Amino acid sequence: MQKIGFVIMFSLFSNLISAQENQLRFLVGTYTNACKSDGIYVYDFDLKTGNASLYNQTENVVNPSFLTFSPDSKMVYAVNENGSESTVSSFKFSKENGSLDFIEKRNAEGVNPCHIINDDQNVLLAHYSSGSISVFKKSKKGTLNAAAQTIRHTGRSKNPNRQTSSHVHQLQFSPDKKYVLATDLGTDKIYIYKYNASSEREILNIKDSVTVKRGAGPRHLTFSPNGKFAYLLQELDGGIIVFDYRDGILRKLEETQVIDDDFKGEIGAAAIHFSPDGNYLYATNRGSANDITVFTVQSDGRLNFKATYPSGGIGPRDFAIDPSGNYVLVANQKSNFIIVFKRDIISGRLSLLPRTIPICSPVNIVFVP
Repeated sequence: MQKIGFVIMFSLFSNLISAQENQLRFLVGTYTNACKSDGIYVYDFDLKTGNASLYNQTENVVNPSFLTFSPDSKMVYAVNENGSESTVSSFKFSKENGSLDFIEKRNAEGVNPCHIINDDQNVLLAHYSSGSISVFKKSKKGTLNAAAQTIRHTGRSKNPNRQTSSHVHQLQFSPDKKYVLATDLGTDKIYIYKYNASSEREILNIKDSVTVKRGAGPRHLTFSPNGKFAYLLQELDGGIIVFDYRDGILRKLEETQVIDDDFKGEIGAAAIHFSPDGNYLYATNRGSANDITVFTVQSDGRLNFKATYPSGGIGPRDFAIDPSGNYVLVANQKSNFIIVFKRDIISGRLSLLPRTIPICSPVNIVFVP
């Protein structure tokens, strides 16, 4: 009897471990002024089936459109995109039980922050409407001090509706963390800042800027997993520029695009991410297309078009590829749901699964590191 009991207990324990290995968690940032949303949502994700189930959510958090985990995953920082009343919020997060507990919020020191990054010492915000960057020092507990530095961009470009002033759309650390790159949709530039993480005031110092084609609208930038190349997605013309990257210097290698040459509709390129193995690059386009395009990445960093797939909804704002590389989750903001694609890790191709994750105005999807 003792032997049978041990076998049963061992079997139950093994099944529990197996179930845990097949479960991931992800967070979703939303807009709360478009429909009923309480802010940030925590989901469990089953790697065997691609099913997601709501696990937890915040209450009364205003427009936490973009999120970032601290390096130790114990904190979550969120922008609160709310015009002149915009703030930045911090939350304590538990990987074990998925709890997300509000700690504090501070004035964002900018208008409509639309992107956020952090490291052990600082939290950095990109502000779309004010065309600015703000930097907050962290306390030892991970909470935020008052803004230590703000930087305001100036200038304009070709598009009379979108480029009459600076619009900083994203911040990105360089692979070696020596620099911070800021994409500016309003001025058609990438600004490259030297990053002095330990400084109390002069944390960012301008090193250089790279000007792209007028009217292109730089939106989001990502680095290849090996850190040798950078890829810039441009919202207004759907272009992707491939850069060689070395020690704060971007050198253009080629240009391609997420649209066909004869495309006549509205363009709204949005998000760009690598597959975990670095072999494929994916990018979404909103506007009239509402699709996601995949490129094969060559050894020299250049791209080959692979395929384009409908996003399964309207307004594919952001997407996330799970750490195993088997699934792609697309936030169709205007459809109020997330679509799940099964991904072939060998070919990079996507197949739409017959399920959606209903959620009000999803913007940003982040898997727990």
